Amino acid sequence: MDRADLRTRVRQALGDFLHRRRTRLAEIELEALAPVADAVEALVLQGGKRLRPAFAYWGYRGAGGPDEDAVVAAVAALELVQASALIHDDVMDGSETRRGEPAVHRRFATLHEEAGWRGDPAGFGTAAAILLGDLCLVWSDEMLHASGVAPEALGRARPVFDEMRTEVTIGQYLDVQTQATGDTSTARASLVARFKSAKYTIERPLLLGAALAGASQTLAKAYEGYGLPLGEAFQLRDDVLGVFGDPAVTGKPAGDDLREGKRTYLIAAALENGAPAAVFDELLGNPELDAGGVARLREVIVDSGALRRTEDRIGHLTGEALAALDGAQVTEEAREVLTGLAQAATQRTV
Repeated sequence: MDRADLRTRVRQALGDFLHRRRTRLAEIELEALAPVADAVEALVLQGGKRLRPAFAYWGYRGAGGPDEDAVVAAVAALELVQASALIHDDVMDGSETRRGEPAVHRRFATLHEEAGWRGDPAGFGTAAAILLGDLCLVWSDEMLHASGVAPEALGRARPVFDEMRTEVTIGQYLDVQTQATGDTSTARASLVARFKSAKYTIERPLLLGAALAGASQTLAKAYEGYGLPLGEAFQLRDDVLGVFGDPAVTGKPAGDDLREGKRTYLIAAALENGAPAAVFDELLGNPELDAGGVARLREVIVDSGALRRTEDRIGHLTGEALAALDGAQVTEEAREVLTGLAQAATQRTV
C-alpha cells in the first residue's frame, strides 16, 4: 500500500469518527455546537501531511503486523492529538492563519463578531479554541479505544500514547518558557525541538505502531535510533520554513516565527556564529515586524552561516536515522516506505 492509499484510509477513519461525534453534539444542542463540529472537521479533514499516522502504521507493519482497518483507525487518532496541539499552539503564538485558513481562535472571534454577541470577540475566540483543543485531545483517546484493535494490543500501546501526549505538552511549555527567558543556546533549542516535535512526530508514533504489533525490544530500540534524530531534523526543517518558507505554500505569513520571537536552533546558531545580538534584540519577537524587518533578519541569519549550519545538521541527523533503519530487522516493504518518509519529513516545503 502506498502513502496516498494510507492517507485516504486515515481520512476516511477520521471522517467516520467525526461524523459520529457531530451526531452526538447535535443531540446536545444543534445550533450552538454545529460550529464546533465544523471547525474540527475543517482542521482535521481538509489538510495535513498525515505523517504521524504514517510512521505509526509503518512501524506496525515493519514489526510484521498485518494490514487491518482497525489499526488504521487507531493510528488516525494521532491526527486528533495533532489538531489539539495546533489549535493551542496558534492561540499561544497569536497566529492568524493555519493551513491557509483562519486559525480556530480567529474563526470563533469572527463568529462572535458576526453574531453580534456580548463581550470581547477575541476573548471568546481564545476561550473557544482552548476548549476545542481540549476536545480534540479527549476525542483522540476515544478514537484509539474505539478503533476495534484487540484489548491486549491496546494495553501495550496505551503507555506509549500517554507518554507521547505528556511529552508534547511539556515540549510546548518549554517552548513558551524559552521565549520568556530569552535562552538562545543551541542546546536549549535542541531540547525544545526534541520534546515539542521530534519524539511526538516520529519516535512515539513508530513505537506506538511497534507496541500494537507486539514488537521486540530490539526493534523498538532501532525505531528509537531512527525516529529521534529524524524527528529533530523534521523540526529543524520546520524552523527553516518558519523563516524562509513561501506563504503560498506553507499557508502562514512570511516570517511568522520571527514575529513570535521563537528561539529556534536557527536563531541560536546565528547568535553562536557571531551574528549581531542587537539586531535580534530589536526585531525578534516584534508582532508588527514588517517585510523589511523580516528581510533584515533573514539576511543576518544567512550571513552568519546559521542557515547552512542548520541545513548541515538536518543532513547529519537524517543520515543518522537512515543508518539506524539500515540495521533494523523490519520488513522490506516497511524499510522502503520509512526511507521515503524520512525524505518527505526533511526535504518538504510545507
